[in-house]
Amino acid sequence: MAFTDATEVRKYLGGIFEVAFADPEIGPRLKETGIVLKTVYTEPEAVVIIDTVAGEVREGDASSDSTAEMSMTADTGNAYWQGKVNLPLAMAKSKIKVQGNVASLLKLAPLGKKLYPKYISMLEADGRADLVV
Repeated sequence: MAFTDATEVRKYLGGIFEVAFADPEIGPRLKETGIVLKTVYTEPEAVVIIDTVAGEVREGDASSDSTAEMSMTADTGNAYWQGKVNLPLAMAKSKIKVQGNVASLLKLAPLGKKLYPKYISMLEADGRADLVV
């Protein structure tokens, strides 16, 4: 099964960044990157802004300002947060498209590994085991 709407995309794919900001190890390192990341999802369509400077996650739209942008299907984002997507390979195959400060994006990737189990736990806690890949 897949995400039903933009609200679910924001809840889970944005929510994992809220977990990251709250983490005593990851949060400060995330903020140090100083990027504002616009994540544009399709199937369903949603735009989530991760503002590492302010330490917040919010809904956005196509015109939202950012220093970097990533575009992918919501299923790809879901699989990524479960450790099932190799970021450089997905970028090379255009499953994930990036614009802007790509170097800062790649710095974030190693931080994500600690979040994979937390993301899966979020899904399971909400009865969304159907999203676990």
